[in-house]
Amino acid sequence: MSKLKTDFDQLVLANPLMPASGPLVGDDKKMRFLQDAGCGAIVTKTISTKSPKIPKPCIYGDKQYVMNSELWSEHGLDRWIDDFLPNYQKSNDRPLIVSAGYTKEDMEVLIPALDPFADAFEISTHYVGTDLSVIAQTVKTIRRHTNKPVYMKISPHIPDPAAFAKTIKEAGANGIVAINSLGPTMHIDLESRSVRYGNDDGFVWMSGPVIKPIALATVRTLRQAEPDLTIIGVGGVASADDVLEFLLAGADAVQMLSAALIKGKDLYAKIIQDLPKALERYDFDSIEAVREASLKNAVAYQASLPVLNQDKCIECMLCEKVCPYFAIEFKDKITFNPETCFRCGLCVSKCPTQAITMP
Repeated sequence: MSKLKTDFDQLVLANPLMPASGPLVGDDKKMRFLQDAGCGAIVTKTISTKSPKIPKPCIYGDKQYVMNSELWSEHGLDRWIDDFLPNYQKSNDRPLIVSAGYTKEDMEVLIPALDPFADAFEISTHYVGTDLSVIAQTVKTIRRHTNKPVYMKISPHIPDPAAFAKTIKEAGANGIVAINSLGPTMHIDLESRSVRYGNDDGFVWMSGPVIKPIALATVRTLRQAEPDLTIIGVGGVASADDVLEFLLAGADAVQMLSAALIKGKDLYAKIIQDLPKALERYDFDSIEAVREASLKNAVAYQASLPVLNQDKCIECMLCEKVCPYFAIEFKDKITFNPETCFRCGLCVSKCPTQAITMP
């Protein structure tokens, strides 16, 4: 549908959703599955110059997050350029973003070999560190070997996203993918008193809906710092509404992977199918309209007392249980004490039936 179309850096996407680099895009068959699901662009698993040593099991899924110690592609560069990429290219009809990592020295080998297959590059900085001069040299090395768009993927451990954006722009990159997985994190199995998912130190990286607030804030920070850079938002996308939130925060397109590991691989097709209705629900006529909309800051320092819609209230008493100011009690109906209520809004966000509002 034309209303879902988005474009940037001469890349035209039928819709703004693409997979994030990871296990679901680890070979040509997996990438073709996501192409058939309708994704607007396809991203490969991160390709490097050497094969990783991957602990097993390596992926843990919970309701709101995934922990993954899988590292980069388990297949070497030769397998990608001799097999996966040529096979996929035969049926590819949309932009292909090749993910590569990690060091400047790796780029000297990877970019020339992968350039014939790529419409653009995504470069992971996950294991490079926080030295922006090193990242700048990596971008310059890449730029010597390709004229294709280059998107640097920012990790949450980068202390100054705005400085990162300025650095990669000056070095010749077209934009940023924000953000990479969060970590290190840890998963402990109490029954066996052991760490079953993790690297040799017992640590693992976390992604999925739980990191969405961090990803949104990073996208917003980057957009405010460098309005002309392309930004691809990733980290917590799980619904059509999430896609629109990232675009409103400043993203040009989005990636998703972990939510599909939690809810199922058919989630890509569902989100694309849901996008037109989501646009209509929030009074947008196209994806471009969302990208062009300004995000308002509606923060205030005064608020009214919460109001109860008794017809919606199911008397679950969750609001009373969670109120940190002990300002809610049941007197024939839910009541709010105007003297002790701090107008914090927690009850509004926690009410399961949206029976509480704050005018």
